[in-house]
Amino acid sequence: FDLVLMDHMMPVMDCVEATRLIRELPGPIAQVPIIALTANALAGNDVRFKEAGMDGFVSKPISMAELTEALYRHLPSEKIVSND
Repeated sequence: FDLVLMDHMMPVMDCVEATRLIRELPGPIAQVPIIALTANALAGNDVRFKEAGMDGFVSKPISMAELTEALYRHLPSEKIVSND
């Protein structure tokens, strides 16, 4: 995968636990950029997400501008496809 968009609230585990497990994987997959998607934009969540190894987060409701900016910030330039 080039990037993971991970929902904050998932049925089996939350995004913090899932990110920690991904970061413990062997090889380059452990370095995949992870962006949390959350409706729970409480103060301190950004710190929790960063400590877990996430690269960023976007608050819900998601605006296309915020999502696009996050993708440009975290995807390698060769992975970005332009519609121009």
